[in-house]
Amino acid sequence: MAKVPSAVIAAGGLVGGYGVARWTRQRPLGGVVLAVAGAAAAQRWRQQAGGKAAGALSVAYVAAFAGSHPLSKKVGPWPSVFGVAGAVALASWAVADRRG
Repeated sequence: MAKVPSAVIAAGGLVGGYGVARWTRQRPLGGVVLAVAGAAAAQRWRQQAGGKAAGALSVAYVAAFAGSHPLSKKVGPWPSVFGVAGAVALASWAVADRRG
């Protein structure tokens, strides 16, 4: 069985975290989804690309989450979340997934 690419895990965490928070109206629950996916992605990044790359991608993941908030005021919440998720997925693929 093939492993799920880290790009999918990271993007899914950002989109899923927002979706869960929005649909349940429980922001902490969305935060749990975001954190669990981020931890899973970080573990995969470490395995595939090493500690420095995992650290940099983890910073990008958190920055994407934080950056989606002001961006949503300009483009709307869903476009913002999809945009930052796509950016993190692309970075994840470029740094970690394409090697495997």
